[in-house]
Amino acid sequence: MKYEFSAKMWKDASSGGWFFVSLPQVMSKEIRKNFGWQEEGWGRMKTLAQIREFKWDTAIWFDSKTGVYLLPIKAEIRKKSKLEINEKIEINIWI
Repeated sequence: MKYEFSAKMWKDASSGGWFFVSLPQVMSKEIRKNFGWQEEGWGRMKTLAQIREFKWDTAIWFDSKTGVYLLPIKAEIRKKSKLEINEKIEINIWI
């Protein structure tokens, strides 16, 4: 199943400083309802993601504090796509 959305990239405040986009709340609820059975430990769900022309195998993680899935954006994709914090990004994911 393909999902398309726009979101701003943000950086986690922890020492690791991971970069993420948050999936929309309505989309997260739909994904969890229909595909929650695919979640592994800690709310992890395998997915294929695409930003611009770059696709990569990854996972989304359910954040119980916010009630949405988070998509980590790895350094290689950030660099190739020249992404900036708070930049609105068009994203596709396949579950």
